[in-house]
Amino acid sequence: MNGNNANRRAELANDIRRQAGSEATKRFLRTLPTFRLEKEMPRQLIDLLDRLDGAEAENAGGGRR
Repeated sequence: MNGNNANRRAELANDIRRQAGSEATKRFLRTLPTFRLEKEMPRQLIDLLDRLDGAEAENAGGGRR
């Protein structure tokens, strides 16, 4: 990849980040059912996060294997 192409890709990535974080985009996404915030997490997700916390706690002192 040459320098000019790398610059264009970086500019495009910055533009996408800027547009995705804009208030107009956020407002639009909130109108879509898929992107609505839930008031509570489903029990299954809470259980999975608890298991993940437990696994991380067990491996915290052991380092990488």
